[in-house]
Amino acid sequence: MSESHPYHHGDLPAALITAGLELARGGGPDAVSLREVTRRAGVTANAAYRHFADRRAFVRAVAERSQEDLALLIEREMDAAGSEADPARRALDRLRALGMAYVDFAVNEPGWFQLAFAGFVTAAPPSTARHTDNPNFRLLVAALDELVAAGMLSRPRRRNAEWACWSAVHGFAQLVTAGPLQGQQPAALRELGAHVVEVAIQGVISVPAPRSADRGIAALSSDS
Repeated sequence: MSESHPYHHGDLPAALITAGLELARGGGPDAVSLREVTRRAGVTANAAYRHFADRRAFVRAVAERSQEDLALLIEREMDAAGSEADPARRALDRLRALGMAYVDFAVNEPGWFQLAFAGFVTAAPPSTARHTDNPNFRLLVAALDELVAAGMLSRPRRRNAEWACWSAVHGFAQLVTAGPLQGQQPAALRELGAHVVEVAIQGVISVPAPRSADRGIAALSSDS
């Protein structure tokens, strides 16, 4: 929603969220201001508060939209990588595509990536967090389950594998968007990201998880 096309009628929450995405693209969640989005939409601040309780609620709504956009990108890349006839190779290709889509989103849209996870906290302990509202986490869970179905990942080693994979790729993405890798050439970041994704995949399918990892998850669950 640009300044030259103010909101006149229709879905005001959607118009405000679109304006919020424009602001976040260049500056992440800190750049999202209700005053600015209402100014761009050509409405009063009171009009926004009829739909969003406060700035935090608005930022969360914009973040949810960013997560949905990331999920769409991931699904598209996974579908494009799923042409292999062999189930095992197809499952690996799809998981690899998921990881690279995550990396690409962080490299190409750092503001939106930072926004996507702004203010999100799950009340569920890690052992039961398969039902998280995060659509990207659900895609990762499904991709790992595909590996099990294809015989590439045993059920005992499947346990908590989503946390190992997500930690590796999300950690790299954080280095790209808010850490020492900021400002590096996209091609170099993508090459390094591909290495991180591959190491994460090989670690999950090749190396049994240490017993201490299960104890750590159990401790976190009991504290919740």
